[in-house]
Amino acid sequence: MRFFDGAAVDAALGYPALVDILQAAFIQGAIAPPRHHHGVALDGRPEATLLLMPAWQARAAGSGFAGRFMGVKTVTVFPDNDTRGKPAVFGAYVLLSAETGETLAVMDATRLTAWRTAAASALASRSLSRPDSARLLMVGAGALAPFLIRAHASVRPIREIVVWNRSPQRARALVAMLAPFGLTARIVDDLARAAGEADIISTATLSSEPLIRGAWLKPGVHVDCVGAFKPGMRETDDDVVRQARIFVDTRAGAFAEAGDILQPLQSGAIGRDAVLGDLFDLARGTVAGRGSAGEITLFKSVGAAIEDLAAAVAVYEQDGP
Repeated sequence: MRFFDGAAVDAALGYPALVDILQAAFIQGAIAPPRHHHGVALDGRPEATLLLMPAWQARAAGSGFAGRFMGVKTVTVFPDNDTRGKPAVFGAYVLLSAETGETLAVMDATRLTAWRTAAASALASRSLSRPDSARLLMVGAGALAPFLIRAHASVRPIREIVVWNRSPQRARALVAMLAPFGLTARIVDDLARAAGEADIISTATLSSEPLIRGAWLKPGVHVDCVGAFKPGMRETDDDVVRQARIFVDTRAGAFAEAGDILQPLQSGAIGRDAVLGDLFDLARGTVAGRGSAGEITLFKSVGAAIEDLAAAVAVYEQDGP
């Protein structure tokens, strides 16, 4: 059994290589039962969440992403961890042999999740954002934000990066974190104006109220909605989804957990047929992505176990099976 801490995960992965790996995984497919989602009540504190996400490769052993691996991720989300100077999300990934069931590796799933989540957004962006997208607005400055910015910049010619966050201190830390990667960003206070100028808007927050409003959006923008992973949470209002061509990471996850989809469904702003496809469809080319330069597109992700498995296999094999 091998152990991969966050630094080892970082050393094994990169963009856009991981985007290509996820595309291959979604083309190949995997068995991924619905994730277990448990609320954890804590006295005097916001409810925490425990997630369990299993997956295994479906086909016989051969080349590439096929048949040799299975795994499970455990994740905890503690919304008030910022008051303790800690990330909201922690996790561990256990990679297993699909031939014998033995444990092959244990990995830092917090870092693995950040890498794969951003790669999934970039995979969607390849089909849904305009190829000439140059302005990126990052809403939120948490642990996912630097990965999302790096992933989007690896697949689109991003020249201008702006950051909006409720905490200016966190926003400044994010800007400093990007510099070693050759990415220059600036902080903005006017979210409405920044959203109206962006070619790509990426949101990664734990908001329960809409942050991005459809009235702000310009034609051709792509909205990458990554946070708000529970039905009672959302980052976009009904006007956003009403205008947009909507895609999700997986239909099962979106219709079970994505507040940005479920709440507009409940209000009647959209019907289920407004969700045009998922990453399986986009990766396989069975559903068209962006159809014109002026379309508004939306990608909503809540996370998928196939993404974790693909990223974990990439880490394991990069280090030598």
